[in-house]
Amino acid sequence: MLTLQNVKKTYGEFELNVSLQVQEGQITGLIGTNGAGKSSTFKAILGLIHTEGAITFDNRDIKKLTAKEKQEIGAQLSESGFSGYFKIRDIIPVMSAMYDAFSAEEFKQKCKQFKLPLYKEIKDFSTGMKAKLKVLLALSHDAKLLILDEPTAGLDIIAREEILDMLRSYVEDGSRSVLISSHISADLEGLCDDFYFIDDGKIIMHEETDVLLSNYGLMKMTKEQFETVDKEYILRFRKESFGYTALTDQKAFYAENYPGIAIEKGNIDEFILMMVKGEK
Repeated sequence: MLTLQNVKKTYGEFELNVSLQVQEGQITGLIGTNGAGKSSTFKAILGLIHTEGAITFDNRDIKKLTAKEKQEIGAQLSESGFSGYFKIRDIIPVMSAMYDAFSAEEFKQKCKQFKLPLYKEIKDFSTGMKAKLKVLLALSHDAKLLILDEPTAGLDIIAREEILDMLRSYVEDGSRSVLISSHISADLEGLCDDFYFIDDGKIIMHEETDVLLSNYGLMKMTKEQFETVDKEYILRFRKESFGYTALTDQKAFYAENYPGIAIEKGNIDEFILMMVKGEK
């Protein structure tokens, strides 16, 4: 569905250099710390910044898409949106003029479903209402690909689950795809098919979610255990007060061969921390 090959952009001392793929019918997570390059990657895909390298959508050069073909991509960026003085009723004719597949009646029904008033200025919406509106707009024109930058940021658990349910429904037929970033790893663990970890503008790891949650683990070791353990499958390690913590993608190997070592399942936040702060 979407492929980035050696996509580069330099901002002073920061250099983005990203390669990734989003498969048809899947939801892919792009995760990393603030300033890692997530938003720049999304802007590159949407043509909002000039980059080197190749970006293809449905085997077409994304820079050569026609205006009609660009309608197949829906986007929600954290810092973008309509003026706060707009009402939803003001947005509807704009969307109708921009997108052939936009249905005003269906959009109104979705707004009613998610309790978004048509006649209230957006600046008076709650954080959750604004977030839901952005996602509904991205979904409103039957796009094949969604690019979502932190769509659940600042939301309570109920609002987050409503948005995640929308995204699950969106990809159900297998013909659509999503590339999403979020600081809330628990949301992505139950949503994404695979993950790309980005740090300092570079992809440092790519893994399927099932593999990440089943094969990866955090080993807690004393200094003596760390010095003698086979380090072939240790991805990163960090010195602790008690000894060492190490990230592995072969926790079954260590559980079988080193039964005295404590191995924790861990979560995506902990994996990010180890990949960014740990030593090789």
